[in-house]
Amino acid sequence: MARTKQKIDSNPELTEAEWAIMEIVWQNEPCAAGTVQEALKKSKDWAYSTVKTTMDRMTDKGLLKITKIRNLQLFSSRISKDDARKCEFRKMLKRAFDGALTPMMQFLVEQEELSKNDLNQLRQCVENARKK
Repeated sequence: MARTKQKIDSNPELTEAEWAIMEIVWQNEPCAAGTVQEALKKSKDWAYSTVKTTMDRMTDKGLLKITKIRNLQLFSSRISKDDARKCEFRKMLKRAFDGALTPMMQFLVEQEELSKNDLNQLRQCVENARKK
């Protein structure tokens, strides 16, 4: 069965299963579905067919690309980890804070138990952003 190539989504939304697979791909690319299944064995206990089917669907979505070497299919990412994180962050920000960054940061500082080190790092990030 021929696969239709899809354009890469500039705002990819990954499911939990896709995140787990992408983490392995980012660390090992290019890699075979068997490599991913083996790496996820302890945490997910997914059958090879489950991993392979999910990775094929991810290819159709434009998240992965396949390079064929004889009978071997090697998967590589078509999106960076940073792009996936940005999309996930924007989705959370929009859903939980109407897309407003300041209330999110205020919530984080007031509601989470941040260490002095965390607060110093945040302060340094803000200072670096001001200098730009």
